[in-house]
Amino acid sequence: MKAVVCTKYGSPDVLELKEVKKPTPKEDEILIRIYATPVNYGDITARNFKNISPREFNMPFLFWLLARISFGIRKPKKQILGSEFAGEIELIGRDVTRFKVGDQVFGYRGPSFGANAEYLCMPTDGLVAIKPVNMTYEEAATIPYGALTALNMFRKVDIQSGQKVLINGASGGIGSAAVQLAKHFGAVVTGVCSTQKLEFVKALGADKVIDYTKEDFTKNGESYDLIFDILGKSSFSRCKNSLKQNGRYLLASFKMNQVIQMLWTSKIGGKKVICALSLEKIDDLILIKELIEAEKIKSFIDSRYPLVQTSEAHRYVETGHKKGSVVITF
Repeated sequence: MKAVVCTKYGSPDVLELKEVKKPTPKEDEILIRIYATPVNYGDITARNFKNISPREFNMPFLFWLLARISFGIRKPKKQILGSEFAGEIELIGRDVTRFKVGDQVFGYRGPSFGANAEYLCMPTDGLVAIKPVNMTYEEAATIPYGALTALNMFRKVDIQSGQKVLINGASGGIGSAAVQLAKHFGAVVTGVCSTQKLEFVKALGADKVIDYTKEDFTKNGESYDLIFDILGKSSFSRCKNSLKQNGRYLLASFKMNQVIQMLWTSKIGGKKVICALSLEKIDDLILIKELIEAEKIKSFIDSRYPLVQTSEAHRYVETGHKKGSVVITF
């Protein structure tokens, strides 16, 4: 089978299209013919991890060290990238009862990667579910990571209908899902993004959109029940006056000083810092599927690239200009 292989760290040029051995499913696995997989932040990070310092990494040093060991010190251990996918089941193991041959599925591999290939094996208890009937393979492939993460983050703060929520970084994979999920939960949503992505965030359903190049949301006099800072681009000290009395400053990416702030604010009451890790479950992926079919979550695709142009797709994502997802199609 064909796969895009990464045998060394570096620029998008290190990605090569090669023939590799087609996998065979074990007794409890399914063999999926991949039709689409997006290029996301994790792919870019994994491809160039040797050149990412602990300071540049958006998590504490221990997480960087563990990731470096997992990915490979000198060269990548996981040579086929791609963490999200959609495709069709071609073969099932003898113990599989949850799926059948021909089922259209979508799912998430996490740091295991492997979706930049024509075929992929997944355990049936992994993060894989029947694809939403109202989405194409390309659309469905872009959903799992962002939606699962945003859903888990909102559960940490018990988001409620009527709350005022600000999403800082509303145009990315997690941010775009967060805007749509917050609207589903009945929140009044403000999205913060760059000038060129204002219309995209409005299309997601945000009630208000702020261009961070022209307006500092921490100085406009507005206050929120929840500020979800996707990549930690702001800080609790800057956002504190923009939070209501019992407001929450929620972080999906954080450093040790923010963990210390979380421990401190948990003891003193009032406004709190919440640093959270996403723990994805198959039931959550099924819920996401149901929300998609209820038209609560939509997919927005910026561009499509064939497998042979995966390096060009990485290069485009790195420009920061994409509006929606960049998808590799088979």
